[in-house]
Amino acid sequence: MILSALITDFLEYLELERNTSQLTIKNYDHYLKRFLDFAHSTSSGQAGDIDPKEIDLNLIRKYRLYLSHYVDPKTGKGLKRVTQNYFMIALRAFLRYLAKNDIATLSPEKVELGEREPRPFKVLEEGHLKQLLDAPDTTKKEGIRDRALLETLFSTGLRVSELASLDCNQINLNRGEFGVVGKGGKERVVFLSDAASFWLAKYLENRKDTFKPLFIRYQGKVITDNSGEAMRLSARSIERIVEKYVKRLGLPIKATPHTLRHSFATDLLINGADIRSVQEMLGHSNISTTQIYTHVTNKHLKDVHKAFHSGNKEE
Repeated sequence: MILSALITDFLEYLELERNTSQLTIKNYDHYLKRFLDFAHSTSSGQAGDIDPKEIDLNLIRKYRLYLSHYVDPKTGKGLKRVTQNYFMIALRAFLRYLAKNDIATLSPEKVELGEREPRPFKVLEEGHLKQLLDAPDTTKKEGIRDRALLETLFSTGLRVSELASLDCNQINLNRGEFGVVGKGGKERVVFLSDAASFWLAKYLENRKDTFKPLFIRYQGKVITDNSGEAMRLSARSIERIVEKYVKRLGLPIKATPHTLRHSFATDLLINGADIRSVQEMLGHSNISTTQIYTHVTNKHLKDVHKAFHSGNKEE
């Protein structure tokens, strides 16, 4: 079979069999088409007629070199190392699919990834975090919703898309926990702090509707069809809510819902949680993703050493 047809089969497999998100499928389509174009440019065949057997280590080496030298004609910028790795990850996943279907090609294990640059991330200091959580005006229904939303983000470490998709019947305030389905259909349990439980209960008590979505908008036309699905706050709306309070407070960093996810993870690790547990609560498939937080906790340990080690005390 030709490579272009196999790529189409692979993308359909991701959608139907693996329940992969549309965004991931769109990205993989982009990454693999780039590889297909490159592979064709190195062969004498017609566009799209590359045979999987033509994929070898020499082609992969040339492709990695091509990615490292690539410059976007619109921006004039090259690809970051992490972006180059995304192209190779997609290719490796595709080769794994071919191997699974007994199609002769290069072993996916032979496709190596480049060393990743440490990805900087923002964490709110304790004082700024408290300011953000206290920012909503809880004398108003929008403020109660926003406080519940912020407390839930910090308590659970949910991704903004996961928070936006929550329904009222998912939340068990008595147990202080609920289940979510994250990336790749991966299920996990998240937990509510006392503060998050308090503000969620207050928010739900103030709700006079029977809409299904947990976090709803209060502006615009009320649409009751489909259990109020049109009233659900989108991920972008949640981002705007956080952005509004960050700007109002004049916080030194541009905090987002994902910043609260980072703050959730570092808060747990600094206070003694083990990294495997944090990995599970974040829904990371690979612990190496969770290990980025050790940069922050290592700094904390250094501060503890400086403050408490006897060798640092003045005589």
